[in-house]
Amino acid sequence: MRWRRSTAFAVAVLAAVAVLAGCGPSFSGLRVRIAAGSPGGVYSDLAQPLADAWAADLGIERPAVLSTQGSLDNLRQVESGRADVAFVAADLAAEEAAETHGKLAALARIHDDYLHIVVRSDSPYTSVAMLRGHRIATGSPESGVEYIADRVLQVAGLQDGFPAPLGLKDSLDALENHTIDALFWSGGLPTPLITTYSAKIGLRLLDMSSLMPRMQEFSPVYGTATIPGSTYNQPGPVVTLVVPNFLVVPTSMPADVAEALTRGLFDARPALVRANHAALSIDVHPGIETEPLPLHPGALSYYRSVKT
Repeated sequence: MRWRRSTAFAVAVLAAVAVLAGCGPSFSGLRVRIAAGSPGGVYSDLAQPLADAWAADLGIERPAVLSTQGSLDNLRQVESGRADVAFVAADLAAEEAAETHGKLAALARIHDDYLHIVVRSDSPYTSVAMLRGHRIATGSPESGVEYIADRVLQVAGLQDGFPAPLGLKDSLDALENHTIDALFWSGGLPTPLITTYSAKIGLRLLDMSSLMPRMQEFSPVYGTATIPGSTYNQPGPVVTLVVPNFLVVPTSMPADVAEALTRGLFDARPALVRANHAALSIDVHPGIETEPLPLHPGALSYYRSVKT
């Protein structure tokens, strides 16, 4: 009799667990669009495996990965309702958040981007100041690269140059063909396309330590970092600007969706690292550091659940 009672109790417990397991949120019919930048950049590299992970974790159709011009374009996509999640540089996110009055929130701080000011290794340029009056590729229109490049040119007094609004691949091709003298790029370390072209034609990075104090007057999110010489087989390390990146969503996103997307991001970290080593810095502890952009309440619920 005692055995029968124990068995009946165990069956009841298993039935209750099965019922509770079926009570989780259902995301059937959910469609997610990710604004991810241009091919060859870190955003695009990370968006593809992230879309795979979210599809598997949430049981939804694979999110659409949208090719865009970069951070500013990504923000516009979210604001207009054409995208649901965007990879965005923190400086642009901070400025846009102030202008949109609480319509944007963050799921996480993801990785940091390093500003690259690149010239050919056989060129005579050894400082940013030497680029005065020359042809400089400043990134795709409406990109975070262009945003930072405009500030650097202002600080360095290079407004009399000839800026060319080119993406990374087009910029590197132009540098190879001698149709520009330098290019700006903001990305993870290493950026694969820069590694490829450095081996192909020889590239050199310019140090910008003398410009950093004035750059940091523009935004508190700008930090100073060093790109080791070994990253691109350079003669030595260079000091540059570093800016964090956020995953940004509209505040109107349901909390359970935001929580599930945040959880899926961190669960997908191994796949993201395989796609691009910049994802090594994705971690729940720095993930909450999205000031001045607030965390979405759903994301905050996730961080509390893992006791961050």
